Amino acid sequence: MFLIARLIAVLMIVVSATTANAQSIERMAGQMIMVGFTGDDVSDSGFRAVRRQIAQGRIGGVMYLRTNVSGLDTVRAMNRALLAASPWMPPLIAVDQEGGQVRRLTSATGFVDTPSAEAVGRGSVEAAGGRYTELATGLQSLGFTLNFGPVVDLDLNPANPVIGRFQRAFSDDPDRVRRFAEAFVNSHRRAGVITALKHFPGHGSSSGDTHDGFVDVTREWNPVELEPYRAIIADDMADMIMVAHIYNADYVPTDEEALPASLAPEWIEGVLRGELGYDGVVISDDMEMSAVTDHFDLEQTVVRAVMAGNDILLFSNTAAYDPDLGARIHQIMVDQAAADPAFADRIEASYARIAQLKQRLSAGL
Repeated sequence: MFLIARLIAVLMIVVSATTANAQSIERMAGQMIMVGFTGDDVSDSGFRAVRRQIAQGRIGGVMYLRTNVSGLDTVRAMNRALLAASPWMPPLIAVDQEGGQVRRLTSATGFVDTPSAEAVGRGSVEAAGGRYTELATGLQSLGFTLNFGPVVDLDLNPANPVIGRFQRAFSDDPDRVRRFAEAFVNSHRRAGVITALKHFPGHGSSSGDTHDGFVDVTREWNPVELEPYRAIIADDMADMIMVAHIYNADYVPTDEEALPASLAPEWIEGVLRGELGYDGVVISDDMEMSAVTDHFDLEQTVVRAVMAGNDILLFSNTAAYDPDLGARIHQIMVDQAAADPAFADRIEASYARIAQLKQRLSAGL
């Protein structure tokens, strides 16, 4: 079923990607939006809402949380319905399945557990490849097309509340992180699943959690945290990169505005694309984390995120669930594009990168 759908999708994407100028801003903007949903069955209203928005071209992907998983059969059925919904470009169907404590699919639902990155990093790269092949094959069999991993943060602060605490880092050594991260990526590519390096520009040294509020890493962050990204990009092993909400005054001066990396062109356009030479898809971390929502409303967040250089805006839809959140974000983008040619140009550039990535996905990477 999934193989047939992907073969069909290749033809759909080739046509749409080669006729980008003919695509409307409405369709292009929709590909930049990924949202979460409520429900764990195809009959649930929350699921029907995102399926409808995919069919309308208002969103380009969905993300699963643990609350969306009641069993593997229902997950497979939902993903089939999502893949069948889009009339012109298949959606990205994402899950956070790093291993260890960060997972949405568990052994309780019949999925094989994967050890934490810290545990995997203590072994061999060859053993890691085997572990991650099992993980990626399992995700592909359920219809997932994107896994939010690997974590390439360096384990620089054992007291870190979001990385170190949950054993999410492979190592404190940049080269070791690179080798294990590439084993993760390679295993997923062979299974036809996209990966997302995270959390750029490096969350491993922080003493705060961006889920809870503003996190200033100016005194903690070390330039060595860029090295895994630099090496993996140079090796052409970066499918997608997720940008965190951390703030660093050395890169975004406070006399301009205290913006997190996810909303700062200095980080995305300056460091990631300029210094590190990355030309692929950039996805934000969840835009409903307090580091963002405490300071910006929805319209401000969307406009700033696009202008900063994000190609895909991720909203978990958990702060105050709204079945029409994707449609609201889409309308903000369409209205802003009509008023601001520079914003419209950003949408076109992001669409081209997303279409190219989806073409690779449908061709088996």
